[in-house]
Amino acid sequence: MAQNLTSAKRPQLAAVVTAYRKYLHPQHVVDRFLDGYGWGGTYHHPEMDVVALYVDQRGESDVFEDRLDRHPSMKLYPTIAEAVTRGTSKLAVDGVVVVGEHGSYPLSPTGIEMHPHFEFFEQITKVFRDTGRSVPYFNDKELSWKWDWCKQMVDTSHGLGFPLQGGSSLAVTWRVPSVEMPLGTSIREAISIGYGGIASYDFHALETIQCMVERRKGGETGVEWLQTYRGDSFWKAHREGLWSQALFKSALSRSDTLRPGNSTFTDVFPSVEQMQAMVPDPVAYHYQYRDGLRCTMLLLNGLVRDFTFAAAIEGQPKPFSTQMYLPMPDGRTTLASFFSPLVYNAELMFLTGKAQYPIERTLLTSGLLIASVESYNKGLQRIETPNLAAVHYQPNPESTFWRS
Repeated sequence: MAQNLTSAKRPQLAAVVTAYRKYLHPQHVVDRFLDGYGWGGTYHHPEMDVVALYVDQRGESDVFEDRLDRHPSMKLYPTIAEAVTRGTSKLAVDGVVVVGEHGSYPLSPTGIEMHPHFEFFEQITKVFRDTGRSVPYFNDKELSWKWDWCKQMVDTSHGLGFPLQGGSSLAVTWRVPSVEMPLGTSIREAISIGYGGIASYDFHALETIQCMVERRKGGETGVEWLQTYRGDSFWKAHREGLWSQALFKSALSRSDTLRPGNSTFTDVFPSVEQMQAMVPDPVAYHYQYRDGLRCTMLLLNGLVRDFTFAAAIEGQPKPFSTQMYLPMPDGRTTLASFFSPLVYNAELMFLTGKAQYPIERTLLTSGLLIASVESYNKGLQRIETPNLAAVHYQPNPESTFWRS
């Protein structure tokens, strides 16, 4: 059912977003399709045009009207269906860019903001079904706040035969050092350390792990169980060595923002007591894959403000570690360069008709976030995850992170 582009024209895209204000994901993503961005030592202009726009929530600080003035070929439509059909009875675009982050939406019963990724998807794929044609679909960040909807999105993409590409910048941004997990390696354990809150930046830290460990021997096998730790239970697990202290220190060593304990500490890292004083609300998601690999995602607000990774590889005496480098806007610019590789990989999908990395990665990471919040809401209990155990896939052998 999916229809690839002909080389006779530039791809025409519809952008469907929650809100279009300064610094929000829709601005970072759609602006790059409209105006270009730095890439490969030059200024890159995408070989495609955004011709239709739908904005779900509007307010006084919107910037999309300025974009409409500067790009008269892009039209604003009142509904999603009208945007992807451009006011006709047929699908009238060659690709869809969906950014369902931000805006103001209610919380789910478990405390996850109910961004309308799935609702957008349903309206767009209804047009696909009704018109008998589908096109490549980019979905920023997680698939949905509800597992059944995440799974339905992936199943629908396979059933209708269109490429669906999701996730965040963490898997495709620069790495410091610029290294890739060797394909087919045996990994004993892995850790990521990040910051942010539950049902927020935890998705980024989970994807940091997943984009690396999916390259292990045998590919992705799925996750059997998961347990969340927070507050006192976190420090107890940390002291008892539930996750490797060597990997913990290796991941910390890659941080550019590591806060020292005080002026008198004598180790490279703060002590546990010093970290407890700096990190009032630590969080860990500890989980095991079907092949026995154990991973831990740590959120350490007050100690770091970046995302790092470390893994124990069979046969290597020292940990494998790196930082997923995210140079944040400093208030003087909206650049946020790490969105550039995310958009670039989406461009490649629109041009080739092929996803640049498996959507199952985003499916599994979305499911891990949902399960982690469930464990938290169940009193930090370990929960079995048969739905995640059923997610199996092979990674793209080619690396997709930014090297320039």
